[in-house]
Amino acid sequence: MINILPESFGTTRDGKPVTRYTLVNTNGVGVRILSYACAIQSIFVPDRNGDFRDVVLGYSSLEGYEEGTVYYGAFIGRCANRIKGAEFILNDQTVRLEKNDGNNHLHGTFARRVFDGYIDNDAIVFRFISHPSEEGYPGILSVELRYSLTEDNALEIEYRATTDEDTVVNLTNHAYFNLSGDGSDILDHTLRLDADRFTETDAENLPTGRILDVEGTPFDFRIAKPIGQDIFADDEQLRLCRGYDHNFILNKEPGEMKLFAEASSPKSGITLAAYTTEPAIQLYTGNFLDTDAAPCGKNRIRYPRHGGFALEAQHYPSSPTFPDFPSVVLRKGERYYQKTVYRFSVES
Repeated sequence: MINILPESFGTTRDGKPVTRYTLVNTNGVGVRILSYACAIQSIFVPDRNGDFRDVVLGYSSLEGYEEGTVYYGAFIGRCANRIKGAEFILNDQTVRLEKNDGNNHLHGTFARRVFDGYIDNDAIVFRFISHPSEEGYPGILSVELRYSLTEDNALEIEYRATTDEDTVVNLTNHAYFNLSGDGSDILDHTLRLDADRFTETDAENLPTGRILDVEGTPFDFRIAKPIGQDIFADDEQLRLCRGYDHNFILNKEPGEMKLFAEASSPKSGITLAAYTTEPAIQLYTGNFLDTDAAPCGKNRIRYPRHGGFALEAQHYPSSPTFPDFPSVVLRKGERYYQKTVYRFSVES
């Protein structure tokens, strides 16, 4: 039995009330979801001593989420990651988007809005309509986002969408994990990724179109290793991003639900197993967390550089501008579906 408690989390600067939903299972594992950005504010799981730790980064107040620049725990869309030049061709027509990241388009506006949510049995569901006027994407997009907490300590996220005309869709969540839960960096965390390849990036953190093998590079996580083992290696890709901020191509069939990552903290013993139907994930190691201009994080912690890592299940960056990448086009009459699961346990 999952208990769900809704409560007020304040009012935005433009007068919109925000709700926080707390989900708790019979093991005492708890998840807090905000109606602002559908953000995952907290995940409480027990460590090897049975003490509960909050293993995601976030803010204690609504002010932090409105002022922050790093999308802690936020729902990302319409199109996650960067789109080169903020434009692409669809059905022989040029689509121009808002330039919100230099000359490019990043993520979209879902992380800056309040959503209407409701409790549906053991889940929180958010449904909403996105109009073309918001960012320039074609079509009226109808979206459903569902967060479920299971009795085996897994947070399941399901995304559904339909459109009234052809458009592009790439949805994900931007949770930052720190399995130590103490405000330290995550360089001692071990990580395994089931990925043989990754996409090369340029100085704007855009894909070049080249797909590289991880073999013999700092990007080889096929056997678990500490995140910090190679993060400061003399490698151009790492220097451009101050760490890992790269799209890893998962070893899986399209649409297949598969374990793609395992991570653990030697301090807490807490482990994370991640599954997805998506073809890729963006590994981000919090390379600029120390530059966030927002108030301190939860418990008045000023998060350090590399204070958390994100495993953003999605399609490739700038897919609309690279025909060889898996398509993110959603046609009228089709249904978009994505599911990602983060399951927590503890090492003895």
